[in-house]
Amino acid sequence: MNQAPILVITTGGTIDKQYFDALSEYQIVESVIGKLLATARVAHPFRVVELLRKDSLELTDEDRALIAATVAGAPESHVVITHGTDTMTDTAAALAHIEGKTVVMCGAMQPARFAESDAAFNLGMAFGCCQSAGPGIWITMSGTVFDALKVRKDREAGKFVAR
Repeated sequence: MNQAPILVITTGGTIDKQYFDALSEYQIVESVIGKLLATARVAHPFRVVELLRKDSLELTDEDRALIAATVAGAPESHVVITHGTDTMTDTAAALAHIEGKTVVMCGAMQPARFAESDAAFNLGMAFGCCQSAGPGIWITMSGTVFDALKVRKDREAGKFVAR
């Protein structure tokens, strides 16, 4: 098993949303990813960078360029990115030019703060995939590892599917 440190970049998305009753809305707040990793007692070396706090539908080309520059400039060769599911594949395409790094993207269909969220499982899958997959861009969602450039989100089914 590869023990190279993993860089975890958080960008927002449903995984980091919290519901505010008084406002009757969801908002992206401080990332919960570090807490999820601590709760899971992750012993593999990692570093968390909270880069953005945006719904993926609000990400711009400049945001994607920032994500790509952060990945490319990082000393780590293994990277996990938490991201909203709606435009995850768009960001994956913006990362496709980066060579020599294993980048795994994941998100959640329900906020991590919800008891029945898929967030912790998807994050765990991303950590495992990051340690075992070769260089490239990958997406781990719903118990499946996808080539990030050959997948799409099926909104009706609420899951990712190969294309």
